[in-house]
Amino acid sequence: WSLPNAERYALQYADGRQTYITESNRGEIKNGSILRLTTSPDQEAERLYSGIQSNNSDVKTDSLKKLASLSQDVTFAQEFINRNGLKKIFTIVEEGNALLTCRYMAVSLHTGREMLAHTLKAFMELMEHDFVSWETLSAAFIKKIMSYVNMNAVDASVQQLSLSILENMVPTSRLLFELVKKEVTLDRLLTHLQVTNAQLQLKAMALLIALLLAATDAERRDMMDRLREKNIRQFIHKNIIHSSEPLGDEMAHYLYVLQSVSLNLCERRMRTSMDPYSQEQRELLQSLRQTAFESESETPASNFSTERRRSLCAKEFRKLGFMNNSNPAEDLRRAPPGLLALDNMVYFSRHTPNAYSRFILENSSREDKHECPFARSSIQLTLILCEILHVGEPCSETAQAFYPMFFGQDHFFEELFCICIQLVNKTWKEMRATQEDFDKVLQVVREQITRTLALKPTSLELFKTRVNTLNYSEILKLRQTERLHQEETLAVPVLELRERLKPELLELIRQQRLLHLCEGTLFRKISSRMVNKLWYCRLSPNRKVLHYGDVEEGGHSPPIESLPEKIPVADMKLLLVGKECPHTKEKSSGKQNKDVLELAFSIVYDVEEYCLNFIAPTRYEFCLWTDGLNVLLGKEMASERTQTDLDVLLSMELKLRLLDLENISIPDTPPPVPKPPSNLNFCYDFS
Repeated sequence: WSLPNAERYALQYADGRQTYITESNRGEIKNGSILRLTTSPDQEAERLYSGIQSNNSDVKTDSLKKLASLSQDVTFAQEFINRNGLKKIFTIVEEGNALLTCRYMAVSLHTGREMLAHTLKAFMELMEHDFVSWETLSAAFIKKIMSYVNMNAVDASVQQLSLSILENMVPTSRLLFELVKKEVTLDRLLTHLQVTNAQLQLKAMALLIALLLAATDAERRDMMDRLREKNIRQFIHKNIIHSSEPLGDEMAHYLYVLQSVSLNLCERRMRTSMDPYSQEQRELLQSLRQTAFESESETPASNFSTERRRSLCAKEFRKLGFMNNSNPAEDLRRAPPGLLALDNMVYFSRHTPNAYSRFILENSSREDKHECPFARSSIQLTLILCEILHVGEPCSETAQAFYPMFFGQDHFFEELFCICIQLVNKTWKEMRATQEDFDKVLQVVREQITRTLALKPTSLELFKTRVNTLNYSEILKLRQTERLHQEETLAVPVLELRERLKPELLELIRQQRLLHLCEGTLFRKISSRMVNKLWYCRLSPNRKVLHYGDVEEGGHSPPIESLPEKIPVADMKLLLVGKECPHTKEKSSGKQNKDVLELAFSIVYDVEEYCLNFIAPTRYEFCLWTDGLNVLLGKEMASERTQTDLDVLLSMELKLRLLDLENISIPDTPPPVPKPPSNLNFCYDFS
């Protein structure tokens, strides 16, 4: 347009994040995007740099507000940081006490809080671009941020932002972790967790999780002991899991991480074999024998000769169910489960001595081949529980699956073991098992535990009731039903009917997938740090355009008009999943996260130059979205969910069609067609 001083102007998106158009991103402009003419990023940076130093409080507040908004743009952020703008932000933050007590430029308390909140937001956005290392921050600035978290009478928005800043800071360096851990005590974080403000509660939980993940094993153990003393589990169980408000995805993820970190404290014992020369471990082993047998023996073992005593001990260890009764330590050399199995047995014998004695004595009096070996069962059961609860596995970046009952109990793993070892004995009796059936019994017990955990019981009491109700005969019934269902659907005519029904049902699944895309989904942008931004994507009702755009936390199902970006379906060329996606290749410099790989997919559009990258919140969403996008691209639906849904629909449809044939066996070959009659003169003559 031949504007004079053209370098002072720039184009900017009018909607959404209002990013500046530069040489590097001009190719991403899509047809239909609305742009506006505005001052260039360097002019705007210069203006705001002056504005935030103004003596007029209104000008300063407006400049800080605009700065918080514009700092999301990488071009502007670069210009502002190049002018040493972060230094000015540090100054405002370091003068924060004056802002919060009305001593600053004679501003009102409300304006002071607002200025500080905008300053912290701008700082967060500028640091998000990774131009400046967190380690370069001044000690005075960091101390000031920590003081806002530690103060009582501070605005909630300022505390939320301060907690977020510390959460991002902790994983970046050991020095910063130690500083934050020392200044922001666990007691202080627990105080924030107990407020009614859900956002403040969430940010406090995020910082707690960041500290736990950055700590060494010994520090983590100390922190978890401290949290146990403060009854954090009971508090979470009562005030967060069972609060009147529904649990958000982010909080569910933090609870999953907290559960995972707690259970992983068992890993060290799980991976340590028993040392037969350790006095402490030998005493634990002997305590099992003494608790079970010495109370009933009238003559103390010390009165016997050494040979007699050794023979008596070996006999008692055999009754306890050790395979190697002369040297039971050999049974505990296998790791995993290692010493964790010994810890569980000792916990069971000390905390439920009656149940323990009953288990041992009951099996001592059975015939040899019918006795349930306590020690062997305990070792195998500990291994099964470690596998089911993923002990020793790294935390997933996206998982949200936690067990509510975990937070209702302090010694969760040990208490769960106590319930399950009694279940082993109960199932052993129900199956009338012998030593040869040992693996079979433990397989049934694994099934009983996993099926009950899938029901997400809210307390261990409820788990105990349900797992005991699911006895061996119930498991057999469930297996029988599943097997019958399988056999019923394998007859040749039924298989032919299945094939005929498939196209119609696949079309039904396609329509469901497209309807799900029209409803849309909230996705996360997973950055190298823990702060996650949200964006929403949905398909237009006419199924011709994908609309997407950034949204705030807590924003559910925004209308299509509020999503500024769009991709015409006609421009979509290809769907990439897992390792093929460009955003997983960018991340592969660090430790590649298996969970993110399983949830990542990208759409390649236009002339195969641009990609829209997704990380699905769950595997279910991943399947629905990849299926829906494949339908739009005219390809086959390839997810495992398609097969599951098709099987469910086929099973229902077949059951309805075969209702009239109940108890009638279906022949494999159709009945023979009778021969044609000798003449066809049996028709009525209409003439």
